[in-house]
Amino acid sequence: MDGTGERNALGWLCSAAPDPAECRREWESDPRGVALLPAGRLWDVLILPGELGYPTFDVLTGQPDRRPGPVLADFGQRRMGFFVPPGTAERWLGTGVRCAGRGTWIVVPRPGYTAGSMRWLLPPDGSGRLTDPVLLELAMHEAAAVIAQARAAGS
Repeated sequence: MDGTGERNALGWLCSAAPDPAECRREWESDPRGVALLPAGRLWDVLILPGELGYPTFDVLTGQPDRRPGPVLADFGQRRMGFFVPPGTAERWLGTGVRCAGRGTWIVVPRPGYTAGSMRWLLPPDGSGRLTDPVLLELAMHEAAAVIAQARAAGS
């Protein structure tokens, strides 16, 4: 990510904070740090188990005409968080998917950096682009089918 893209992404993420200027100051004083940001205002986050999340990410990024929004992952590959439009968490019915919406907080590393066990697989670009939840659900179904086929072939 270039300097301008990182600044735009930083500004977009900080705008979700209760005090955006303080959030920016903290990240600028320690770029390896994290911010605790509220979900439900600019975005919700759907958190998938890594076993499903990584193949879903591959399906989404394999569609050249539709780029997903920001995606967080932990280094243990146990979880992935897809940033989706606000209100999605309230309506999501998928089994095994944790939802972070209004009233929840997300640990977010500064764009372009890694913090603790969190990293960006696809950092925000500052445009506000989010993953379309319908496309995410379709990608999850496709990924689940691939996983099932691989398991069936292995047995």
